[in-house]
Amino acid sequence: MSELKGEAMLGAVFGELLKVVTDAKNKSQEYESELEKLKATLESIAPIIQETETLNIALNIPEQETAKLKEELIKGTELVRKCSEVKCCCFKRVNYSDKLIKLNQSIERFIKVNMQTQMARDNKKMLEGVNEVFNQVEIDGPCSPPDPPASTPGLDAPMKELRTELVKDDGMQVIVVSAPGGAGKTTLVKKLCADDQVKDKFQENIFFVTVSKTPDVKIIVQRIFQHKKRNVPTFQTDEAAINDLEQLLKSIGQKAILLVLDDVWSESLLQKFKFQLPGYKILVTSRSVFPQFGSGHHLKPLNDEAAMILFRSSATPQDGKLSFFDENLAKKILRVCKGSPLALTVVGKLLRGEPAAVWQSKVKEWDQVKSIFISGTELLVCLQSSLDVLDEEVKECYLDLVSFPQDQRIPITALIDMWMELHVWVEDGLSAITYLHQLSDRNLVSLVTTRKNVSDGGYYNDHFVMQHDLLRDLIIHQSMSEPIERTKRLIIDISGNQFPKWWSEKKLNPIHARLLSISTDETFSSGWYELNAPKVEVVVLNLRTNKYTLPNFMGNMGKLKVVIVLNYGFLPAELSNFSLLGSDTASNLKRIRLKHVSIPSFDVQMKNLQKISLFMCNVGQAFRNSNLQISDSFPNLLEFEIDYCNDLLELPDGLCDIVSLKKLNITECFKLSTLPEEIGKLVKLEELRLASCTALTELPEMVTELSKLKLLDISGCLSITKLPTQIGKLCSLEMLGMRGCSSFELPQSIENLERLKLVK
Repeated sequence: MSELKGEAMLGAVFGELLKVVTDAKNKSQEYESELEKLKATLESIAPIIQETETLNIALNIPEQETAKLKEELIKGTELVRKCSEVKCCCFKRVNYSDKLIKLNQSIERFIKVNMQTQMARDNKKMLEGVNEVFNQVEIDGPCSPPDPPASTPGLDAPMKELRTELVKDDGMQVIVVSAPGGAGKTTLVKKLCADDQVKDKFQENIFFVTVSKTPDVKIIVQRIFQHKKRNVPTFQTDEAAINDLEQLLKSIGQKAILLVLDDVWSESLLQKFKFQLPGYKILVTSRSVFPQFGSGHHLKPLNDEAAMILFRSSATPQDGKLSFFDENLAKKILRVCKGSPLALTVVGKLLRGEPAAVWQSKVKEWDQVKSIFISGTELLVCLQSSLDVLDEEVKECYLDLVSFPQDQRIPITALIDMWMELHVWVEDGLSAITYLHQLSDRNLVSLVTTRKNVSDGGYYNDHFVMQHDLLRDLIIHQSMSEPIERTKRLIIDISGNQFPKWWSEKKLNPIHARLLSISTDETFSSGWYELNAPKVEVVVLNLRTNKYTLPNFMGNMGKLKVVIVLNYGFLPAELSNFSLLGSDTASNLKRIRLKHVSIPSFDVQMKNLQKISLFMCNVGQAFRNSNLQISDSFPNLLEFEIDYCNDLLELPDGLCDIVSLKKLNITECFKLSTLPEEIGKLVKLEELRLASCTALTELPEMVTELSKLKLLDISGCLSITKLPTQIGKLCSLEMLGMRGCSSFELPQSIENLERLKLVK
């Protein structure tokens, strides 16, 4: 059937039929009525054909799935060509007229039935593509075991013992691993979860949950549901959550299940997670021994051989350069560290590359203490030493980490926002990263990247910091040594509605802190007392409730520059009283960062706001319901970040009127389908990131008017099939991110991008 057979694509076959029908209609009057109807049908389905082929290309769907439609279109092309040759009134004409009518009906019927099936399949494939991108938000599921360190000396023996207990079908259901803080309990269970025998036994049913001092049972259960890709229920009580968890685990069937509860403080918590299920085991780490669950496994300190291996690897420069290392001094340090892996690594990195005099001085200092474990606490003298040797600038940055809850990932972007306003020496994100690497090199923090395809060009939304809880305790202990009125950092943890006595009884004079952090749990009612803190420049609010009211006293903080609101609950928190941030008193506010909250509207004016960041927020309603255009709310905005906001369908009205805007980052917003044509009005825009906006179909041609644009990232935008034809007009473009965008040809004008240095 002509040249259309074989490898021709659906669009080409369809286009050929439409061309033949149009030509026949223009040249012949014999079948004008039939051809007119056929042409109208074809033109009406043209968008469907184009969309189908676009999805097929973007998602690598085999062309065999459109073979029947192609065959129908090819037959129609041959029919139209034949009937256009019939010019007399005869039986043939009537016959061909009937065939044209039947062809039109056949195509309409085929489109109505078969194309619905085709589009449903395409939508499913697109959803799979979106899910694939969604799954890249975190390297693993919400309850996947973290990877253990590459080297774990001294853990082979306890590893073997615990492995045997875990993989055998009988034995204890609850296995408790106890030891003081910093002894390597978490490392041991990470290593167990990565063991081949353990993985073979439990397969995909290993759930790793960090519990900490203030666990939320409902959130723990919700994350397990999320991990198993089940519909996540909303629970009113812990009992309801536990009941649903039991049913979920029963639905897994006869398969073995391992629940790892890391850093448990309460024996009563373990009772809630006990179920009479075959093959179900609970592995627990705790600083305490829980006699109700047997003697458990007490993790012993590292022996001298293992301790020396770990200390030597920590104290030896990784670049292979020679440095001072004295075996006798090292043995004295080992005696002081008492086999604690945390102490050994921190001290090792503290002394790495230092001359003999420093080693001797530290050993003399620690020799005066029987043990680096201070009596009555679990804080370590050596950790204090590691702080004392830090440069004052790095130390000040490190102490700010106490603003965030225990065992939670700290967004590096939040630290950058804080530090750039609190500390004059932090000039930008790059300098902040430099300080974090110095802390990581001393083992004071761990740096974590949570997405597989990390964005480029100084964008750190994928980067987090983790801190050992002992180190956090040390900072809190140090900050409590000062009177509350004079402390630089005021850290407040509220359980339920139990405020600190000094606050509820209003016994303090004005507080001079520059940094205020308030953490509340899921039972907090947002009933605030007044607080006189006129010098506060940064407020960090850590919350877990579904509804949260910003405290009125924030509106009286005349020096307030940064507001960070982080919700650690499972559902977005409804945030109210947002308008107080637009008060005249709070006119110095420069940066706002919101995580996992729902905002009713942006009817607030913040004339000096330079940056707003929205992560996992519900923002669609706020953009739709606001009486003010966003250009009136934030007229001098420099940076706008919207990341992983699933209800974002379109950008807010007036965004393109914020001519001051330099950075526009909209990533992982899977429902955003269009960009405003007037985006070219953002004449100062230097960065435009649209990574993983999978429903976005094109870049407006006006993008080419962004003459100062240096970075354009459309990585993971599966539905974009082409760049604007005049993309070469972006005379300042230096970096172009296009991961996953290999299915379309680049326009000729791209050769004009003379400053382009990097294409990914």
